[in-house]
Amino acid sequence: MGKKEDKKEKEAQASEISKEDYEDTLYKLQVELVKLQRHLIECGDKILIIMEGRDASGKDGTIKRITEHLSPRETRVVALGKPSDRDRNTWYFQRYVQYLPAAQELVLFNRSWYNRAGVEKVMGFCTDTEYEEFMGSVVEFELMLIRSGIKLLKYYLDISKPEQEKRLSQRRKDPLAQWKISALDGYALEKWDEYTLARDKMLTHTHNLITPWIIVHADNKQLTRLNVIKDILSRLDYKDKDEHLILPDPQIVSIFTASFIEEGLLAV
Repeated sequence: MGKKEDKKEKEAQASEISKEDYEDTLYKLQVELVKLQRHLIECGDKILIIMEGRDASGKDGTIKRITEHLSPRETRVVALGKPSDRDRNTWYFQRYVQYLPAAQELVLFNRSWYNRAGVEKVMGFCTDTEYEEFMGSVVEFELMLIRSGIKLLKYYLDISKPEQEKRLSQRRKDPLAQWKISALDGYALEKWDEYTLARDKMLTHTHNLITPWIIVHADNKQLTRLNVIKDILSRLDYKDKDEHLILPDPQIVSIFTASFIEEGLLAV
């Protein structure tokens, strides 16, 4: 059995979790998140978490479970809309800089400056020159953030095409999810291959040892949420950490390597 088939079999074996186990584990992990926040407030840490992924990959739900019981004074979620005319005429990163964390803050970006490497590239919202400039400068920008004292984590939630199609269909039918529907949803499946190519280029060219991409196999919403939280907790320092609880499943969350693309371990 090849690596790709072996990985899929292992994922299938661990692809379910009971509602009771999910809620119990989520509660315990949210207690750990409160410990983390208490620690970062005491130490004056600045934490920035980027959540990227295709439409309906589970970013909203994951972020909600992370922030659900945290202090709103020290926790911010940033989900920027369409850039204004002024935004389009300033340094690309400028509109994001104002939302970076201060000391004692945890900030989560629901999509980020990587819009330029994904949606903007695929939909033609930026020029080739703007795209190339971004790809050539984003790593240095992030290294500047690290040198300034920001702790940066970058997650890419990867879902399969059938799962995206199912979620987008459910979204259109759910009267409580209408706010999630965007004009670009219709292109998510139509331009699947273009988004795949853009994803692969983004990961390959912007992954590095200091600000690595963390890949999340996200077809199961509950396991995605639990394992992203576990991974965050495992990578950040705080007091009284439950080391056993926070071990993420490596079949779901792992650091990006070129083999993910070479061996077809990402959704295609």
